[in-house]
Amino acid sequence: MTVAYDLAGQKKAYAKWAAFYDSVYLQLLADSQQKLASAASACGPDILEVGVGTGLVLRYYPPAARVVGVDLSEPMLQKAVAKVVGQRLSQVRGLAAMDACRLGFPDQRFDAVAFPFVITLVPDPEGALDEAARVLRPGGEIVIASKLGADSGAQAAVEAWIAPLVKAIGWSSTFKYSRLQSWANKRGDFTVGKPVNCFPAGFFKLVRLKKAG
Repeated sequence: MTVAYDLAGQKKAYAKWAAFYDSVYLQLLADSQQKLASAASACGPDILEVGVGTGLVLRYYPPAARVVGVDLSEPMLQKAVAKVVGQRLSQVRGLAAMDACRLGFPDQRFDAVAFPFVITLVPDPEGALDEAARVLRPGGEIVIASKLGADSGAQAAVEAWIAPLVKAIGWSSTFKYSRLQSWANKRGDFTVGKPVNCFPAGFFKLVRLKKAG
């Protein structure tokens, strides 16, 4: 399947979001961000965060970690750089503008790859996961925090109905856990853990995908 990329459009949208992103999401996503950083750090010190945005997750990584963050949006990254400097986040070893589907790192470079609320936004989620798998060491984990839609029932119907509205504000209500499972099954070298609920009330989920050792 050919995936259509509108990187210029995405960059323009993220540039608008950069100015007020923190005021909207600082508290709302705090629990998910802490759990994401904790799970990624448990895999080892070398961590890649894809979709680092304004750097809201960076403060939660332990001092012994070696974190590299990438994002498509340079205005978002400027906010992240300010946090690294202002909060003296020595665990952050680098920030760079980069496409999630075209990572500029060698194979098997990281112990964990973290996706904080970005996997549903990239044009080709499976392509981004494949790139994460490439730069991940054997035994490492892809850790995802996201809104994951229901596979069936009333909730799935509601999510499908509101999908156009949610998409207009930069979210996805229909990206499902089963899509992650299907990706892992197709590859054959990943196992997918059960989703862990995050505040508020399980609306957000944390999922860990472990690469075979």
